[in-house]
Amino acid sequence: MPATEAEPASAVEISTMDIVLWGVLPYVMMVVLVGGLVWRYKYDQFGWTTRSSQLYESKLLRVASPLFHFGLLAVIAGHFFGLVIPMAWTQAVGMSQDFYHFNALFVGGIAGVGTLGGIILLIYRRRTTGPVFMATTTNDKTMYVVLTAAIVFGLWTTLASVFEGEHGHNYRETVAPWFRSLFIFQPDIEAMAGAPFSFHLHTLVGMALFVIWPFTRLVHAFTAPLHYLFRPYIVYRSRDRDRAGGKAAGRAAGGKAPDRPAGSTTSGVPARRGWSPVGTKDRDTRNR
Repeated sequence: MPATEAEPASAVEISTMDIVLWGVLPYVMMVVLVGGLVWRYKYDQFGWTTRSSQLYESKLLRVASPLFHFGLLAVIAGHFFGLVIPMAWTQAVGMSQDFYHFNALFVGGIAGVGTLGGIILLIYRRRTTGPVFMATTTNDKTMYVVLTAAIVFGLWTTLASVFEGEHGHNYRETVAPWFRSLFIFQPDIEAMAGAPFSFHLHTLVGMALFVIWPFTRLVHAFTAPLHYLFRPYIVYRSRDRDRAGGKAAGRAAGGKAPDRPAGSTTSGVPARRGWSPVGTKDRDTRNR
């Protein structure tokens, strides 16, 4: 049974269920996440996509998608700052716990509400737009349920901290040390067991989300097409830069175009076909 908020982590009695949930289950989740991504990339590269439905409806998507994605980025940044950076580090640079708590609640609350609003609009769009709903798979529905639950429970913990005020639970003394201990393979089960039930529920739903992640459209989050920022424009049909010069030379020769090898220009440079490669680095190296 989880300890109350007033109990220090050292006074928590660890049960078999605590060992399974906070000492075993996180590593099972990591194995499924990494193994699923490797399997998906190896055997289902054509399915590694968002399965975009923008062609079916774009007016509502233009609002919902940025609201959800930018809100989610802020939520991820907040989780990283709160779970990865120890409390001693922020105090060492002069940031008091009250100042940190206020900013975490203020920024986290705005980010959480924005993310929840975005996901609600996306679900509404998917349910009310016929072609979009027809393209929705069972995996999509499961993903939306788990993702929405993770956001709602995260907001629940945030709002609970607001109403509890000074007596609110400091997750940086329980959840954060447990999270960091997982990466050195020494899980601090006692610390996590001392967290309130709301944090337990939010963590379990979050782990469930990562378990199904490789098998849903969320897999596109692990693909960052950074080379798109530097690649040239895609040329579908190139123009012969000497076309005008060739016509002028033909008129000067009595209406006949000058004799030259097929596929070349008047300057002697071979003409590029419209479907010739345009020098995309990743494609060129792959086709060698």
